Amino acid sequence: MERNVQARLDQRSQVALERLVNRLGWSPSRVVREGVHLLDAYYAGSPARRVIGVGKFDSGIPDLGSNKKHLQGFGR
Repeated sequence: MERNVQARLDQRSQVALERLVNRLGWSPSRVVREGVHLLDAYYAGSPARRVIGVGKFDSGIPDLGSNKKHLQGFGR
């Protein structure tokens, strides 16, 4: 399934694309395709970082984080 994509490149990106086309001897389309494949491989292997345990515990107190009386003496 082939699709056409149009992209507006800033000057820095245009220069980088031209440099890659000249260095590799590829078409601009191939350079872009390979770039998409590299980004996909990079982000596929590294899931978003999360804080362990967030959302897994229920204190049973519905206003624990917003009621100041629950925080009296906390941290002393």
